Amino acid sequence: MSPTGNRSMSAPEWAMLLALSVLWGGSFFFTGIALSGLPPLTLVVLRVGLAALILNLVLPLTGLRLPRGLRIWTACLGMSLLNNVLPFCLIVWGQTHIASGLAAILNATTPLFTVIVAHLLTTDERMTGNRLAGVLVGLGGVAVMVGPTALAGLSAGLLAQLAVLGAALSYAFAGVFGRRFLRLGVPPLAVAAGQVTMSTLVLLPVALAVDRPWTLPIPGAPVWGAVFGIATLSTALAYVLYFRILARAGATNLSLVTFLIPVSAILLGALVLGEHLEPRHYLGMALIGCGLAAIDGRLLRRVSRATRELNSRLSASPRR
Repeated sequence: MSPTGNRSMSAPEWAMLLALSVLWGGSFFFTGIALSGLPPLTLVVLRVGLAALILNLVLPLTGLRLPRGLRIWTACLGMSLLNNVLPFCLIVWGQTHIASGLAAILNATTPLFTVIVAHLLTTDERMTGNRLAGVLVGLGGVAVMVGPTALAGLSAGLLAQLAVLGAALSYAFAGVFGRRFLRLGVPPLAVAAGQVTMSTLVLLPVALAVDRPWTLPIPGAPVWGAVFGIATLSTALAYVLYFRILARAGATNLSLVTFLIPVSAILLGALVLGEHLEPRHYLGMALIGCGLAAIDGRLLRRVSRATRELNSRLSASPRR
């Protein structure tokens, strides 16, 4: 396995990360609409179930097939629990009590958890000063974007906020756990299909027993449209990008996507819903950009190199 830890991402990897942030940023919007007509467990099952159907239909078209072997399917089960079952259920339940924007902001703590988890459980993604500083600056930017009003309902929604934070921690473990698929030689598309397939098998009997969906009223068109969007775009397509970035750039770099998700949500709201950005949103995005730059390290190295070259030239120039 080629090392992926503690390295700068290439331009194509950044492009994939930006695309993933838009897809996952939309998931909070889709969830908010779908919850108006569906209970949480049923929504999560529809999300992973439709995504599994889509990916299993796409696999043979690309010359691939589902993974085989007990070892690989055991890994798919672990990944499904950490990356789908637990975080999806926690976030969707959380969004029944708090706003989707606040859920996205709390989800942005994933990089902080990932830096810690990767440092403890890996040998090539060790915590560095610039990574930790970048995460903290980025989280500060997220806090600025939300503003002080986010704390207004803290007491009433405490459990919901803790649930979303628990989902962020689960995502952090998933990012590190998912590295094993590269060693197993499983293509990203096959991993994504195996993961959502296992998630469906785990969640379907639970949802049938708890929600009894056949007793629920049939949702309207907006709810079904949101379910289709979250399953096809925010799950099926998103996880293809997720595993490709994980294999190429590592868990810590991949976790940067959660910094970009709130930005994507605000920009989508401005473009699609006609919402207006406030000055604190621009300031928050600027801080997030600084945090990303610190974690990536490339810009800081260039500035440091340019400063050393300038000092060298100044010291070498003749004095009068």
